[in-house]
Amino acid sequence: MQGGSNRLLTPAEVADWLKVSEVTVRNRYRTWGLKAQKVGRLLRFRERDIVAYLDSRYG
Repeated sequence: MQGGSNRLLTPAEVADWLKVSEVTVRNRYRTWGLKAQKVGRLLRFRERDIVAYLDSRYG
């Protein structure tokens, strides 16, 4: 099982975690290979996907 939870994170929370700006997350998440969820018109990311991304890049 992957680390992290199914908790949905906002782009601002992901940006804080990755130490980049929120605009960078919104513009680059596709090129980074991050999966995003749309909740209505809002963009959200699963915590486990961010953990998996960090593990694959820096783990």
